[in-house]
Amino acid sequence: SGSSKPKETSPDGSPDQNVFDIQQGVSIGIFIKEPGKPTPGQVYYAELWGSRAYKYKALHELSINTTEWVVSKPQSPSYFFVRQDRNLLDEYEHSWKLTDMMPVNSVGLYTARDSLAIQYTKNDVKEILRAFVSLEPEIARNKYNLGADSRDWQVTLAQKDIKISKLDEQKIQAISYRPFDIRFTYYTGKSRGLICMSRTEVMVHLLEADNLAICFIRRSREQGIDNFFVADNLVDKTILSSADNANVAPLYLYPDTENEQGNLFTERTPNFSSDFLNAIREKLGYIPTPEAIFHYAYAIFHSPTYRQRYAEFLKIDFPRLPLTSNDNLFQALAKKGQELVELHLMKSKKLNQIITKYPISGDNAVTQVTYKPSEQRVYLNKQQYFEGITPDVWTFKIGGYQVLDKWLKDRKKAKRSLSFDDVLHYQRVVVALKETMQLMTEIDQLIPSWPLE
Repeated sequence: SGSSKPKETSPDGSPDQNVFDIQQGVSIGIFIKEPGKPTPGQVYYAELWGSRAYKYKALHELSINTTEWVVSKPQSPSYFFVRQDRNLLDEYEHSWKLTDMMPVNSVGLYTARDSLAIQYTKNDVKEILRAFVSLEPEIARNKYNLGADSRDWQVTLAQKDIKISKLDEQKIQAISYRPFDIRFTYYTGKSRGLICMSRTEVMVHLLEADNLAICFIRRSREQGIDNFFVADNLVDKTILSSADNANVAPLYLYPDTENEQGNLFTERTPNFSSDFLNAIREKLGYIPTPEAIFHYAYAIFHSPTYRQRYAEFLKIDFPRLPLTSNDNLFQALAKKGQELVELHLMKSKKLNQIITKYPISGDNAVTQVTYKPSEQRVYLNKQQYFEGITPDVWTFKIGGYQVLDKWLKDRKKAKRSLSFDDVLHYQRVVVALKETMQLMTEIDQLIPSWPLE
């Protein structure tokens, strides 16, 4: 293969290089057509890993007859050519697909023009809205580099929507933009405004004060198995990866008070299918609270063994949740999951115990992001740094993002200087990541064996 997009490596950890100067991986297919043959063809495959030079040498020396072929038996529904552990696949498919378990879900919202629609502060949103609607459409297009209109978003319609909304400050909403990176946008719902695809069927439920959502990816080009996060507000589709869209499933569904039928549903309802709840009742003998189920799932999805055991399947389809009939295990995992959720929403009291230092005063301008492992320092410019960040915390990834590096580099790109609150937030994120790693270990220690019983 040698694809550079998911940064593939060989099984021994060495770089897997492409035989061509392109990013996309390469395969060679040899197809034989046998006229009149009524039965399906036989599939054989072989792999080459390693450097370009090694692959050139091997391809020069090998032939069809001397290649060590492996017989493949593609099976429904995906018909993969590579071998899969059938026992593990059967085990995994007996778990609950997340989209079946939480049927109301969608891809996160899509602005298509983040530089206009996504801002760091509420005040930034207000200022850009006032300027945007005051300009002639073509002037606004050029000033904000909005590009050509599309079927789903047009400058004139966006300006019209915002004017109709009267620049209502209550529509300035927090949005989970990247892991631990909350920003702000102007959300007018179905009228779109700044948003190209507003995903109201899901996002309206996250505008409510008391709700949670799990963010996940169906299939990752990043080779990731760590594609899980939590949010309690609007969610951008690239919260977990710049290459893959994240799906968002809210915990609770709230009644549509603007709909004529809204008065028929006055209470929020859990976003769990009846079949899934029946399956839990069969396992545990009762149905736990929606929060306990959510926390249990969040813990399972952060189990290192779960991620490694089912890595092959997590890369190709929606994640699945195994259930347990052991109530003590369920409760213990739900407790760990709750701790993770509180950390990831920056609500945990543990975050107040700062473990890093920020000793050098200056302008806090993010101009040069550098990590020096020997000093355990992350520099944001030539003079200023955060100290006490171990290599494992620095390299910790959520989805396709190396969290601590991504957060700073986004601010470097925006030519921002860190405020006092920004400095404190970054230090709290360091604590969150360190505690997350510890909790992931503890989750694995709680689970006596796989598959769950």
